[in-house]
Formats: sequence, structure tokens, C-alpha cells
Amino acid sequence: MRRVLVLLAVLWVCEGVKFGQICEGNPSNTRRTSDVHGQGHYGARREGGRTHDGVDVICRDGSVVYAPFDGTILRSLTIYGDPAKAAISQGLEMEGGGLRLKMISVRPDKSSGAVTKGQRIGVMLPMQRVYPGITSHVHVELTNKRDPTPYF
Repeated sequence: MRRVLVLLAVLWVCEGVKFGQICEGNPSNTRRTSDVHGQGHYGARREGGRTHDGVDVICRDGSVVYAPFDGTILRSLTIYGDPAKAAISQGLEMEGGGLRLKMISVRPDKSSGAVTKGQRIGVMLPMQRVYPGITSHVHVELTNKRDPTPYF
């Protein structure tokens, strides 16, 4: 019974979370649709039969990135081991409101600590350098691999 109550409490907390603006110049968090490199919605097909585990929010290379909710930055991330992708290999992991997420292709301003919704947390990395012609974006992924779309 206690386990069910804890689960219900977590679901209730998450339901109240709505992401704020993620990237400078994109106040409505417009998402990447389709381009020469694929699609940016949750569940989009990837090479090797994989699926896309996040949502890509359009962001110009070099733009300021903001905290989507009040929470805590847990750590900075190194995403790719491939040297060809080193220019976009940074990100961060944060939690708040019952959610834990990763934001990828962001050079974080700090690797830990409290942040408030809308606070600058980093800068969009130069995606065009790695994937010319792609719609530059911040990849937003819940660490539990669930669809983050309802939080936008």
C-alpha cells in the first residue's frame, strides 16, 4: 500500500510540471520536425532499428539555454565517445518536480546546484559543425525513457 501511495505522489508532482522556454529565440519550444538527418519527435526511427528517446527543441548554435523548471543540476555529461562528434558532446542532467532529464548539445554554465525555471544554464553547441543541414536543437530526454512531450 505504501508503495502505491508513493507512486501516486510522484505522478501527481510530475503532472503539475510544465517546461518553460528552453532556448533563446524559441519562446514556444518549437520542436524539430523533419530534415535531411531525420526527425526530432519522441519515438522517431533511428539507424539500426533504434528509436529516438527524447524531443528535439529548435535552438540556434550559440544561443542561450534555460532551465525548463525549478530544480537541481546533478552533473555535466559527456555524450559521445566519437571524436567526430566532440563539438556537440556536452550536456547536463537535472531533476525537479519529480522529473529527471538530460539536455544534450549544451555547454553547461555549471555542473551542479540549484536553478530556477528560466535561468540561464548554458549555451547551445555548434551542431552545424557536426551535422551540416540539420535543424540545430537541444535534445531533451527523460532519464526513465518516457515521452517528455506532455511537459511542453
